[in-house]
Amino acid sequence: MQLREALSQITEIRSRIAQTETFRGYRSATTAFSGMLAIVAATIQSVWIENPTERYGEFLCLWIGVAVISLVVTATELVVRSYRSSSAMSVELTRLAILQFLPCLVAGGLLTYVFVLYSTESIWMLPGLWAVLFSLGVFASCRLLPSPIVWVGTHYLISGILCLVLARGTAALSPMSMVVTFGLGQFLSASILYSTLERSRGPS
Repeated sequence: MQLREALSQITEIRSRIAQTETFRGYRSATTAFSGMLAIVAATIQSVWIENPTERYGEFLCLWIGVAVISLVVTATELVVRSYRSSSAMSVELTRLAILQFLPCLVAGGLLTYVFVLYSTESIWMLPGLWAVLFSLGVFASCRLLPSPIVWVGTHYLISGILCLVLARGTAALSPMSMVVTFGLGQFLSASILYSTLERSRGPS
């Protein structure tokens, strides 16, 4: 019993220490890649989906596809870096980072599912709500990331609110609003990650 309690205390201490460390698993290149995906998707939308409010199924397939690709690429990098690391602290930091961001992703997925099933007339609100939820994930992760990352959360929050206020009617589900919100947001995040974590340390 004493051994089990000791191991439990060690795990708890390791978790508390990890919460005071800076997580270096998110990389600027991967984050910038997701920003590029947003620009490509917006270009595709502007060419092939002329009226997204009427063709919202295609709009959702396009942008959910972008989100899935970005998540897969990011998750793969996190898993690979965690697997290669010999540090138990690095593994714990990766676990904490995932747990802090996961709720906003689950909430976004469930919200989209509910809107598609029960409130298709309100689907124009989804980009704004996605951005607001994403901002909550960024704010929740701030304790593990460099302090300037708070500006990324602020960008997503303000952009999400502006989408809800302005991107309605003929401007609803506009590809430009997606570029400004998610494309610019990811490039801002990439620049902060590079300047605070990578530039002085070099590639790792």
